[in-house]
Amino acid sequence: MDILRPTLITIGGRVYRKNLIQEQTCQHEEEEEEDFCAGSGDCADEPCDAFVVEETEKGFQCRVEVPSPLYKYIIGKKGETKKRLETETRTSISIPKPGVEGEIVITGQHRSGVISARTRIDVLLDSFRKKQPFTHFLSFALNQPNIQEKFLQFKEEVLEKCSKDHGVSSSLFQNPAKLHLTLGTLVLLNEQEIQKACDLLQQCKEDFVDQIAGGKPLTVEVAGVEYMNDDPVMTDVLYAKVHMKDGSDRLQMIADKLVERFVASGLMLKEWDRVKLHATVMNTLFRKDPSAEERNNTMTGKSSFKERESFNGRNILKLFENFYFGEVQLDSVRLSQRFSSDASGYYATSGQL
Repeated sequence: MDILRPTLITIGGRVYRKNLIQEQTCQHEEEEEEDFCAGSGDCADEPCDAFVVEETEKGFQCRVEVPSPLYKYIIGKKGETKKRLETETRTSISIPKPGVEGEIVITGQHRSGVISARTRIDVLLDSFRKKQPFTHFLSFALNQPNIQEKFLQFKEEVLEKCSKDHGVSSSLFQNPAKLHLTLGTLVLLNEQEIQKACDLLQQCKEDFVDQIAGGKPLTVEVAGVEYMNDDPVMTDVLYAKVHMKDGSDRLQMIADKLVERFVASGLMLKEWDRVKLHATVMNTLFRKDPSAEERNNTMTGKSSFKERESFNGRNILKLFENFYFGEVQLDSVRLSQRFSSDASGYYATSGQL
């Protein structure tokens, strides 16, 4: 790292410099309680007035809401991370019992030490939150009967005409009941965060969605297929293209504004300047796990799964380049839960607008 150009981290609208640290990585998922070096022993971090620090009879106190699955990252292996934070910032950090939702309370005799501990906890949690698999995503459902019927026709014809092409098999295809457009993914680790996302979704409806949509469903067409990586012979994700029937960009505007608002709230990570509107129809992740979902940052078609086997999509792209999946009315954006199903076969919905 260039010490004159350190990595910057934005958390809650504040920007921090990321210093070189020693961080022990986990060998196994069950050993996730990583150790963390909070930095030098000097607790005089940059002053920050963004935290609510209360003055008490014994000094100062700051409370921070943290989802219980993240407690272990503050505690660290054998409690070492917590002890180091307390020693270096001259504070005491109280953490609820595992699995119990609550607030982490930082207390100390000096305001600067409490602020330092809070800042380091925020940076630490931000780092580990980014490593969590996403739990929810914003989506438009595309599982209307006419779309499902055309999708099944597409699947049948692909298998009939292209089954001899390398890697092509029935296991690649999306579940027709779960056809959708993904706008963005979220890591929501407790009911409070889910509710926060639901409230924000409703606020977006009032602020701009109804105005852009004109108070009516958006009529879109699902037509044509495209691939995400550079070489059609080594395809991992094949998707159906989606566009407004009237040729406007209202769907794109709503998608971009929703993601912008969720990124600004801290509930979503910014990955692209614009949302890529696509409906996955074939995905090599489905070979091993039919319920798998692609995160937005894998738009190149690459995956961390070493066993992922690409397929030759050249003939599919040639024969089905303009395949028409149908027309659909989009009337709601859903906060969908990953690895779930509702009565219709679609993803369980935590909230929608």
